[in-house]
Amino acid sequence: QVQLVESGGGLVQAGGSLRLSCAASGRTFGSYVMGWFRQAPGKEREFVADINWSGGSTDYADSVKGRFTISRDNAKNTVYLQMNSLKPEDTAVYYCARKNVITASYDLWGQGTQVTVSS
Repeated sequence: QVQLVESGGGLVQAGGSLRLSCAASGRTFGSYVMGWFRQAPGKEREFVADINWSGGSTDYADSVKGRFTISRDNAKNTVYLQMNSLKPEDTAVYYCARKNVITASYDLWGQGTQVTVSS
């Protein structure tokens, strides 16, 4: 069974950096678009970034453009989210997800990792 496992969250001061990782099981990882989402307390889950199968195409939410970078290493079945210049409003549980190639919806999710940015 394919699973996604996030790691790398933690507590950081405003202006600091964190790098999240999402490790996937399964041999077809390299075929999928992968995305990062986040959900803050009392708010709906929101899109953060995604990356195509080769890593050659990425997309970001306006709120993180210029500060976050998504990347992937298909040999390691891992997708990353480098987060720089963190702000208190970036505090959330961060999830990675896999996009279904047929439905174009995200149908496989990790358990999430908490990111807390103190002011």
